[in-house]
Amino acid sequence: MEKSKCIKNAGILGILGNIFLLLIKGFIGFASHSQSMIADAFNSASDILASLMAFIGNRIASEPEDNSHNFGHGKAEYIFSLFISITMLIVALKLFVDSILSLFHHNTFTFSWILVIVCVITIITKFALYFYTKKMYQKHNSILLESAYKDHRNDCVVTFFTLISILLGKFGIFYFDGITGTLISIWIFISGFSIFLESYNILMDISLDETTKEHLLSLVKQHDNIKDVSDLYATPIGYHYVVILTISVDGNMSTFDSHSLADHLEKDIVSLEKISKAIIHVNPV
Repeated sequence: MEKSKCIKNAGILGILGNIFLLLIKGFIGFASHSQSMIADAFNSASDILASLMAFIGNRIASEPEDNSHNFGHGKAEYIFSLFISITMLIVALKLFVDSILSLFHHNTFTFSWILVIVCVITIITKFALYFYTKKMYQKHNSILLESAYKDHRNDCVVTFFTLISILLGKFGIFYFDGITGTLISIWIFISGFSIFLESYNILMDISLDETTKEHLLSLVKQHDNIKDVSDLYATPIGYHYVVILTISVDGNMSTFDSHSLADHLEKDIVSLEKISKAIIHVNPV
């Protein structure tokens, strides 16, 4: 429950913070015709949607196991993370096209110290959100919190370059504004694609990584009565995996002893960080 509450609070803070930044950046950006500030405003708009998705995804994922969903609702976080990533990719492509066109058309903007103030406010706000969300991620290891804190971090970097382009505009160097808008769009695209791949892999039931498999098999080898291991499968259920495997034991071992061995092995396996459940079939040989 504490994890769900932290993700909920991070989502609400993200929504409120980004609505505030969207309003001031959008108004000032369009008023001054600054392409980098407009790009930054679109970035804040996508952040609002991302925070909203995180809020909804967390709410569904926190639902316990039931008869229809035997392993819980953990994958909901990855479904909504996938939505977030697709939104980021669409926004990035739109900003990229607009920024390239502004370079070809030699667009200029009206310099104002208000633009600088908006950038400073954005950096301070985003850094505070980044610090808080990363702290919660380190505590609860949630992909929604990971997506959020990385997004806040990216926004700090993005707005820093926006600030540089605005300051250069004071000296009549306007082309850097279009370049910054282009770089921002590329940054958003890379971040979105990274989240897309991680979410896609989980939803496509990617197997355990080799390191975790080796640790699991080393635990099996510690039990001398296990002759062989076969049919090792793993499926993700959110942040953790369910492992299914078949162990071979001496056919003369009693049913009680073989099941007791399987119970001990299950406890060993679920002690691994990424595994929440182990299902073991005992095969006498």
